[in-house]
Amino acid sequence: MHDVLPEQVSSWRRLEATCRRVLDAYGYREIRLPVVEHSELFERSIGDTSDIVAKEMYTFADRNDERLTLRPEGTAGCVRAVLEHGLLNEGPQRLWYLGPMFRYEKPQKGRFRQFHQIGAEAFGFPGPDVDAELILMSARLWRELGLDGLTLEINNLGQAEARQRYRAVLVEYFSGHMGQLDADSRERLHRNPLRILDSKNPAMQSLIQGAPTLDQHLDAASARDFDQLREILDANSVRYRVNPRLVRGLDYYNGTVFEWLTDQLGAQSAVCAGGRYDELIIASGGKPAPAVGFAMGLERLIELAARSAGSAVDSPHAYLIAAAPQAQARIMQLAEQLRDRVPGLRLVLNCGGGSFKSQFKKADRSGAAFALVLGETELQNGSIGFKPLRGPGEQQDLPLDQVVAELARHVAG
Repeated sequence: MHDVLPEQVSSWRRLEATCRRVLDAYGYREIRLPVVEHSELFERSIGDTSDIVAKEMYTFADRNDERLTLRPEGTAGCVRAVLEHGLLNEGPQRLWYLGPMFRYEKPQKGRFRQFHQIGAEAFGFPGPDVDAELILMSARLWRELGLDGLTLEINNLGQAEARQRYRAVLVEYFSGHMGQLDADSRERLHRNPLRILDSKNPAMQSLIQGAPTLDQHLDAASARDFDQLREILDANSVRYRVNPRLVRGLDYYNGTVFEWLTDQLGAQSAVCAGGRYDELIIASGGKPAPAVGFAMGLERLIELAARSAGSAVDSPHAYLIAAAPQAQARIMQLAEQLRDRVPGLRLVLNCGGGSFKSQFKKADRSGAAFALVLGETELQNGSIGFKPLRGPGEQQDLPLDQVVAELARHVAG
């Protein structure tokens, strides 16, 4: 678990603002979910054969001996909130959320035990069009963030009966190679053999590559939906690869699943992933309703964005200096006037005193574009000293209205 320092927060805010703008453009509304939930919510929804539940959840007993868990992902809590508050009674819902998630990960590059996700979930939409919408929305986000080189993989897991038939085929296949299965795969063999396909064990990859694929056992309705999804993506020039072994790491998925991958972050290749989970609504106690969503890891997107464009810091636009003792009473008033009149202005007021020279050094170190000076002469003339710090130009004494106009032009530009 790590701190996000002030010089890093600028990049986070830009990413979050871009995500908000794109999600708003598609009609998704923000929902804010608790960080702590009852443990059974995740055990029931994610599945007890998943690595998240079996190995990675932070679970504890509170003072009433209730088992609680720091949320390891957002979908289960979002489903709970939708059902608990009867949101589907109002009609289909497009929702999104932002916040920290917690998993007891093995420490390695790109893996954090507290990490942050933005998730989008759509409830009550039965066709493949909303699956495609989520993929198109994420593709637009990459464009607006200036991220290159992301590749899309898609698959369809089919409906319950088709998956049951496929499970039997997988059990037969892997049972014939018991000596090559690791401990986790042997445990999953009869509980959820699809999870074996998600194994990252290098020693098992050739065995997994030889396994029968789900597309050979897909039900007709799912195959039709998958064809329609691909038609929409093709029509919108979204490039993708069908990966018949893509199953995702959570047990609640059915139908469409997808992942956006990068080769720039080492082993941590997935930056956004999701899919359809119609059966989770029923498993959570609700009436049958279609549902689909995705989640993206902000730490990985921040790193990708920094590689693409470099990191940026939100330096102040101006630094306000008191060049005479008698200016102290007026300088606070001036700072508030400027903030009132220039929306979005980042103005730093020198506090703690200091000589005129030391205040200018602080102004320069702050990264501000301009120094604003209020001294004896300026007080007498009713003006403000205006000096560019990042480009050519001498200090000028300007009236307040002209300073406001100069700062407004800089903030807008």
